[in-house]
Amino acid sequence: MKTLIHDVTVISPRQRHESTSILIENGRIAAMGGNHGDVDERIDGRGLTAVPGLFDIHCHGADGADVCDNTLEAVRHIASKKLAEGVTTWLPTTLTQPKDTLREIVGKVALYRQQQDLTRCPGLHIEGPFINKEKAGAQNPEYVRLPDWEELRALHEIAPALIVSLAPEMPGATVLIEQATRAGIVCSAAHTSATYAQLAAGISAGLKHLTHFGNAMTPLHHREIGVVGGGLSDPRLHLELICDTIHLCPDMLKLLFTLLPIERLMMITDSVAASWIGNGTMQLGGLDVVIENHVARLREGGALAGSTLRANEGLRHVVEVTGKGLEDIIQTTSWNQAQSLGLEGFGKIEIGYHADIALLHHDFRVARTIVAGESRFISQA
Repeated sequence: MKTLIHDVTVISPRQRHESTSILIENGRIAAMGGNHGDVDERIDGRGLTAVPGLFDIHCHGADGADVCDNTLEAVRHIASKKLAEGVTTWLPTTLTQPKDTLREIVGKVALYRQQQDLTRCPGLHIEGPFINKEKAGAQNPEYVRLPDWEELRALHEIAPALIVSLAPEMPGATVLIEQATRAGIVCSAAHTSATYAQLAAGISAGLKHLTHFGNAMTPLHHREIGVVGGGLSDPRLHLELICDTIHLCPDMLKLLFTLLPIERLMMITDSVAASWIGNGTMQLGGLDVVIENHVARLREGGALAGSTLRANEGLRHVVEVTGKGLEDIIQTTSWNQAQSLGLEGFGKIEIGYHADIALLHHDFRVARTIVAGESRFISQA
């Protein structure tokens, strides 16, 4: 199967090519530029921009469905909505749940991985249950428990846990980080009251990411820089950023994209079932949530309860806020994630790479999402 995308602007990390073409063959990018004669399918790219398919490595739900609904149908529905956001690779993300329930949820993701006919799903993001109750946020504190490598290992055997988010100051966390790192699981600090010294101990054990940076973590203070200060200062850390201009205000987004190397930044959505729907109510991990004006908050206490962000909208926000070129920013949507997770052949539009591509309108609406050379979403608008 040969597919040619012609007359398209191509944006890849540190590269921009105007009015060019992409030849796709057997799920890979076979050539760039030129007409290439007879092909099986021609896609008109005029007025569109091709970017590497977006990664969403932290997403709980969309359009009324949540990974923790514990059904294959919910996972598939979320995956279909992710395609409409230009996402080609997604890590279904769990919440703090009872031990047996969490095993069942991971089992549903394992079933989806056998199909993968929508988004790619190389594994999961396990957020909780090994967090700090003091920083639980929208995680259900009733199910929080101490870090337990045997529990994580059992989940990892059902479906690959590519990321686990945990509080590094909790008893047993350093041991879990060491063991998980040896197993190829990326450890990320989340829902944490850690001091910088406690964070540094986690980093020395192998911790690599900071989950939804700035949220549910110790802030920067001039006598204790905390986890936020560690994220700003330690070059070994990657920062997950919810770019909805709510979890991180526009000025903070601009600051991060100005001060930090682009290689350390990763856009995520942290979207919940409230994304793709209007005002109303829902449940998140057994907690009541109210959605108003695209903001989801716990009914009790008012804490932010995930986001309603769509991945392509996050990209638009960063472009508008920072004024940086798309060829620089695009590195934070897939390439950095792929490199951190050890997924080779993803995150660039170059010869030999997987043909995972999002075609965007000038306003960042998604026109088409291509996974492994197949058009799996085509906008009807």
